[in-house]
Amino acid sequence: MKNSTIKRIWSYVGAYGLMLIVVFLCAILGNAFLIFTPLLTGNAIDKIIGVNQVDFIGLAKIIGVLLLLYIISSIFQWLMSVASNVAANHTIHDIRRDAFDKLNTLPLKYYDTKSHGDIISRLTNDIENISDGLFQGITQIMSAVVIISGCFLFMLSINFWITLVVILITPLCFFIASFIAKASKRMFAEQSKIVGELNGYVEEILGNQKIVKAFGYEKEAFKQFSAINSKLYTTGQKAQWYSSLTNPTIRFINNLAYVAVTILGAFMALRGVISVGNIASFITYSNQFAKPINEITSIATQIQSAFASAERVFALIDQEPEIPVSLPVEQLKNCEGNITFQNISFSYYKEVPLIRNLNLEVSKGDTIAIVGPTGAGKTTLVNLLMRFYDINSGEIKIDGKDIYHLNRDNLRQTIGMVLQDSWLFEGTIAENIAYGKPKASMEEVIKASKTAKAHSFIQKLPDGYDTMIEEDGGNLSQGQKQLLTIARVILIDPPMLILDEATSSIDTRTEIMIQKAFTKMMEGRTSFVIAHRLSTIKEADQILVLKNGDIVEQGTHEDLLSRKGFYYNLYQSQFAM
Repeated sequence: MKNSTIKRIWSYVGAYGLMLIVVFLCAILGNAFLIFTPLLTGNAIDKIIGVNQVDFIGLAKIIGVLLLLYIISSIFQWLMSVASNVAANHTIHDIRRDAFDKLNTLPLKYYDTKSHGDIISRLTNDIENISDGLFQGITQIMSAVVIISGCFLFMLSINFWITLVVILITPLCFFIASFIAKASKRMFAEQSKIVGELNGYVEEILGNQKIVKAFGYEKEAFKQFSAINSKLYTTGQKAQWYSSLTNPTIRFINNLAYVAVTILGAFMALRGVISVGNIASFITYSNQFAKPINEITSIATQIQSAFASAERVFALIDQEPEIPVSLPVEQLKNCEGNITFQNISFSYYKEVPLIRNLNLEVSKGDTIAIVGPTGAGKTTLVNLLMRFYDINSGEIKIDGKDIYHLNRDNLRQTIGMVLQDSWLFEGTIAENIAYGKPKASMEEVIKASKTAKAHSFIQKLPDGYDTMIEEDGGNLSQGQKQLLTIARVILIDPPMLILDEATSSIDTRTEIMIQKAFTKMMEGRTSFVIAHRLSTIKEADQILVLKNGDIVEQGTHEDLLSRKGFYYNLYQSQFAM
């Protein structure tokens, strides 16, 4: 495992130093009382001298003390467990918080290039692995420090030479555990990676069951799932095999120490150097001395898995966030919606340029339609305006202010987006409409719904605005979902709008209704409309025709048709008989 990973985990655990002090004190007290018991047990044995030669009074006192020590030790062990659990849970809470917070700062490029299932796996499975390993690690390590130190001192007080035998054999345990840990670490890291891959594939198939069934892809999907699952089985089996070697190997070495102590102690007892009771105490101490080592090696699987998962989670936390705002920070107040694109260049991949030296002037209240073939850069253009992606060069200004000097939240609050995919979450109709303005009153929600032409169908639902929407709007039609997303944008009342293929997946009749809502919504607002259906953009103030990231034509609908150029051919291809 990397030292950097240990330091990172410690930086989180160290924030709860008070809890760790409580754990350590409870470990000292709980195990200290327990460490005294073998010595007392040996003394009790020495009270039994022979037949009819038992010191019952002395034996009873020792047994009473032993019982008290066991009770006190159990109380402190319980307190240690509670305190370590609290520290571990707080630590995991902070790691999960930082990981989710990082998700909110990552650029869209990260989500476009990473499996969503793998990201989810890092926030769920991997963090749970850290939690399990952390809780076990804190309690075992704290106890190990106290028990090993205490047992060593008591063994030394009984007999130096027998203690030396135990000390010479014990380092073999650490050597073997370290050797096996290195081999298993790589396997656990690979196992976590494949779990993320499996989650990603399952999430992909579950989210697209209609497509899977429509194309009869079930057998092929199962085949691919089985291949990943088999790879996970093989990797997991190797990881478990390596880690399973640790415990029996360590126990074998401990048994050798146990035999050596017994034989050497017997010879010394025969020579009168040590009593039988002391031998019994020493054997118990040697077992206690080895016990924490055995326990740590027995949970080596969890610990190795935890560190492998920690590396994956920290890799997410360490991802580069969106490019920060350049100072000085400015604010868009009373935004009018005058937009300038100046010498803009952008590419998703350096070797594949998309937009090159694009220039565009948009005046307040203009409706700008963007058309062109698939992959021309239509959606990319508005993504750059929203700073979902960052330009390679050039400037984008709103009301004369560079968007890279604006706070992202401030920038995005001035622009309302209606996308082709109408995303809704599990909640009431009212909650979904008020997503961008949670404190909106019911009167405001209803007013926005009426403007969006959604009020009439909402009233017909079983509970009106309190009707619960199923996950992703499963109990609503596509058109109804789209009307709700329009109402959501109307409610926040932005000075600028982006309509990205907002009517491409609905029927003509619903489209006419939504177009009316759009027309009402766009009044007095600077609007960008991306559309494949050219019939929906005839009234646009300006139409941009994009091809391979360049504006090849620009003008009104009638003007572009009269030129009989690229736009004319696109238009004719849609309406040719």
